[in-house]
Amino acid sequence: MSRKPPEHDVDESELVVSKPKAWAAGLPGVAVSLKRSVEQMGVGRTVRSLKVLNQHDGVDCPGCAWPEARGHRKLAEFCENGAKAIAEEATRRRVDREFFARHGIAELAEKSDYWLGQQGRITEPMVLRRGETHYSPISWHGAFGLIAEQLNGLASPDEAIFYTSGRTSNEAAFLYQLFCRSYGTNNLPDCSNMCHESSGAALKETIGIGKGSVSLEDVESADLLIVVGQNPGTNHPRMLSSLEVAKKRGARIVAVNPLPEAGLLRFKNPQNVSGLVGRGTALSDEFCQIKLGGDLAFFQALGHLVLAAEEAAPGTVLDHAFIDAHTHDFAAYAKQVRELDWDAVDAATGVPREQIAKVSRMLIDSERTIICWAMGLTQHKHSVPTIREIVNVLLLRGMIGKPGAGVCPVRGHSNVQGDRTMGIWEKMPEEFMSALEKEFSISVPRKHGYDTVDSLRAMRDGRASVFFAMGGNFVSATPDTKLTERALSSCALTVNVSTKLNRSHVVPGEVSLVLPTLGRTERDVQQSGEQFVSVEDSMSVVHSSRGRNAPASEHLISEVAIVARLARAVLGSAHPIPWEDFESDYDRVRDRIERVIPGFANYNERVRDKDGFVLPHPPRDSREFRTTTGKANFTANTFEAPHIPEGRLLLQTLRSHDQFNTTIYGLDDRYRGVKDARRVVFVNPNDLVDLGIADGALVDLVSEWAGDEDRTAERFRVVSYPTARGCAAAYFPEANALVPLDSTAEISNTPTSKSIVIRLVPRN
Repeated sequence: MSRKPPEHDVDESELVVSKPKAWAAGLPGVAVSLKRSVEQMGVGRTVRSLKVLNQHDGVDCPGCAWPEARGHRKLAEFCENGAKAIAEEATRRRVDREFFARHGIAELAEKSDYWLGQQGRITEPMVLRRGETHYSPISWHGAFGLIAEQLNGLASPDEAIFYTSGRTSNEAAFLYQLFCRSYGTNNLPDCSNMCHESSGAALKETIGIGKGSVSLEDVESADLLIVVGQNPGTNHPRMLSSLEVAKKRGARIVAVNPLPEAGLLRFKNPQNVSGLVGRGTALSDEFCQIKLGGDLAFFQALGHLVLAAEEAAPGTVLDHAFIDAHTHDFAAYAKQVRELDWDAVDAATGVPREQIAKVSRMLIDSERTIICWAMGLTQHKHSVPTIREIVNVLLLRGMIGKPGAGVCPVRGHSNVQGDRTMGIWEKMPEEFMSALEKEFSISVPRKHGYDTVDSLRAMRDGRASVFFAMGGNFVSATPDTKLTERALSSCALTVNVSTKLNRSHVVPGEVSLVLPTLGRTERDVQQSGEQFVSVEDSMSVVHSSRGRNAPASEHLISEVAIVARLARAVLGSAHPIPWEDFESDYDRVRDRIERVIPGFANYNERVRDKDGFVLPHPPRDSREFRTTTGKANFTANTFEAPHIPEGRLLLQTLRSHDQFNTTIYGLDDRYRGVKDARRVVFVNPNDLVDLGIADGALVDLVSEWAGDEDRTAERFRVVSYPTARGCAAAYFPEANALVPLDSTAEISNTPTSKSIVIRLVPRN
């Protein structure tokens, strides 16, 4: 029997904190995986679901985008959080019409994200009509008719916003953007806007493609791996297995992060006996405990030292042949970093100079270097210049376009990269738009649409009145929570395509629809037979995913079917795109993708290969850089780091170990020693002394930004923790309320969720 979901939210007044862990996974990871799976699914369903997870012809994990091994795969090719993700989707708990009859919208709005998510799978379409207090059932035909009436009544298609989460399949994403552009708008914000948009912007400018350049084989054969602003032990646990392989082959690993993270200290691989009962594998050779936002200074310092080493021994350090043949503007970059202000580096990074020098020597000695990063780098005002500096350092040694070397942005959702490849972007290039028009005999708009931040501004200002979300939890994922809620509530219609209940469902517009869809673990049978979908992982590998479980309800339809039926309702039967054909046979969708998007030749044939296929990546494949200069671009970036006023701290939002993105699996953060709590703020003990605040005190977090009004997140417990001086950390979505909507990264417009100036205000 599965355990009943929680009836009440947890009282965090009696917070229990233990010493942070110095290692990740091991037996506790196995035990938690099995416990949560059995609670949600039962024993039989647990066995059936987990044995096909990330296997050939099985189910691609709906969690992170870390790739699977090509060729032989382990019996248990998943991590603890992957098991939790499957348990949440394949749960036996149900949110049916009786549930909505018992719980009105006012009551549900008072529940926590954890409570909402634990109630189970939504079983049929539901509508909250104007003036009503409870969601009630609606037919699929009625739901699509309601949406069509609203969309076709707008003065302009640009008054509608179509959001996408990173778990949508390639096939659904392609049809979704095709529908939106056929309707007449490029308003296609997605979760990339809030996480790796800075990576794409920096990489597109410097190497000509906004994707990482390495493979799993590269990671495991590297001499040096620098892991920056990333916590793989929680966010991408299977990455630890690859780091362990690299380590055992002789690689050195450098962790650069404000917090010590258990997974980068020592890994007890649960696939091995030594990982279950032994000490496991020590991973990081160096832990550079950097201040938040100090990474640009750190990489400029590394570049400075590499250049100094070349000047001391000419011809022995830099890859001059690569620089001369394949790069542009080396001289401007070199001039910039030679004039480095080391006192400013000290203040920005907090990393001892001798440790930076040690890392620079590792770079010089390494013949194969990979630099990995995640949102610790991408959510600052100066994120794009920071990632440019990473590219600069790699270019000095010719570390792009060779085995075992390159850039590795680690994206956090299973198909967030595939969605962008399929056209989910508010400003797709002209060649993509022209290909759509040629293939489908339609006209598509060229005016750039709204990204996530601009979508919120448009709803806030009354320039958009319909919000449609294909997956995700928009309210909990976005910044400035109160503003987000006001913006959505002002809409005439909000629509959420979901598998489970979440915060966005309880922040309705005047009319709100909840459309339940098949999960990735469930069988998808259409007119032509059983279907599969495909996804692209963070290393550009496209492969299939096929659900095996019976659907949670007879009323569920797939995302592909939802888009196809929506398009027919809105665009009419005379529209030239064969939506019914696409719904009946996903091979027909892939046939069209092949003709529109480069790299997908013989899509249907190649995606049926057990390992899928790898998309082209010109810098990796042939050192071809499709930039404005035709070469990889060195960039000279102005030195920048956050300023922390006296008596204030710089806050980053992060995940606990019991969550993935906005999905809260539980209330424990095992590796950081927190049990049964989420409203906590981690602060260096010396900072607490300076601020006169006791460990365990109850405080309000107040953010300050650019003279704007203060934002407050109430009732957080202070946890003394060995984070960098002057820095603090708290979980999202609880701390998202502190992130101002207009505080964004330059160029990428990504919210600055890793650099929020706050003060701690003790509560009486």
